[in-house]
Amino acid sequence: MELKKLVSLSCFVFLIFACQKEEKETIYTIQGEAQGSTYAVKYISVTENISKKSIDSLLLAFDMSLSTYRPDSKISKINEGDSTVFVDDFFIKTFEVSSRIYRETEGLFDPTIGILVNAYGFGPKKQKIDLNTAKIDSLLQYVGFDKVRLNENRTISKKFPQTYFDFNAIAQGYSVDVVVDFLKSKGIENGIVEIGGEIVAFGKNTIENKNWVIGIDDPTQSPEERTLIAKIKLENLGMATSGNYRKVKTDSLTGEKFVHIINPKTGLSLQSKVLSATVLAKNCIDADGYATAFMVMDFLQIQEFLKDRNDLYVLLIYTDEQNSIQQFKTPNFESLILE
Repeated sequence: MELKKLVSLSCFVFLIFACQKEEKETIYTIQGEAQGSTYAVKYISVTENISKKSIDSLLLAFDMSLSTYRPDSKISKINEGDSTVFVDDFFIKTFEVSSRIYRETEGLFDPTIGILVNAYGFGPKKQKIDLNTAKIDSLLQYVGFDKVRLNENRTISKKFPQTYFDFNAIAQGYSVDVVVDFLKSKGIENGIVEIGGEIVAFGKNTIENKNWVIGIDDPTQSPEERTLIAKIKLENLGMATSGNYRKVKTDSLTGEKFVHIINPKTGLSLQSKVLSATVLAKNCIDADGYATAFMVMDFLQIQEFLKDRNDLYVLLIYTDEQNSIQQFKTPNFESLILE
C-alpha cells in the first residue's frame, strides 16, 4: 500500500514538473492609437496577461490629465482659468520634472510656452495669428515656469491667467514610462513600449537571449523613406527624439517658415543648425524633456551642458558652417551602437 502511494506521488510530481517545463515564454504584442499617434507594446511572458483594454484605459486617463487637445482634461480646464482643479499624480510628476529641467537648462525648456505655440498655429486649434516683434514681446510676459506654482492642496496657481501649460514636449515620453510601470506591476520583467516614436526598453529579449535592438531613422529623409543612421542596443533606458525637420509651417503671405519648437526666451520660431536630438536616459520623461531643450540650444551650448551629464546618451544631427550634415555622439551613446 505504501509503495503504491509512493509511486502515485512520484507520478504526480513528475506531471507537475513536465507541465512546468512545457510553459514557454512568448513575445506578446499590443498595438493601438493614442495621443494623435500610435503605440506598440511588446512584452515577454508565459501567458497573455495584459489586455489592450487595460492599456487603452491607462492612456485615456493620462490624456484626461495632460492633453491640451481634450477640452475636458485637467490641463485644459487649468488653461481656461479654473483654479479649483485638483491635479492628479500624472500632472504632478510632469510638473515637477518640468520644473527641474527648466532650472537645469536656465529656462530653455519651459512648458508655459503654450500661448506662443498657439500663436504660431501649432496648438490644438491650429490657428496662427499675425505676429510681429511687439506682439511676441507682449505674449512673452505670460511665459515662465517661475510664474506658476503647484500648491500643497494639489491645485495650480498662475501669476497671469493667460499663462498656458503645454506639456506636449515631455508628456509623451512620460506616458511611455507610465505604461512600462504598469507592465512591471503585473510582473512583466522584459518588454519594450513605443508611443509616437518615444521608447522604453526594459530587461532583455529573453526569447533570443540578447538586448532589445532599436533602429534610429535618418531625420533628413522624407517620410516615405526608411534609412537608418544606426542600430543600438537598449536595456532599461528610455529614448526620445526631437526635431525641427518636418513640423514646419509656411506663412501663405510672406513665405516665412516657422518650426514647432519655440525658444521660450525670445519667443522666436526659427530653424537652428541642430536638426534633431536623440536622447537616452533612465526615464523617457527625462529623455523627452532634454531632447526638446537641445533643439533651442546652439551646438556649443549642448556640448557644454553635456560635460557633466554622463546620465544622458545623446546623438545630434546638425549642419556645420559649410551647411553639410554632421553627427555628434556622446561616448556612452557610441557604446550602444551595434556594428
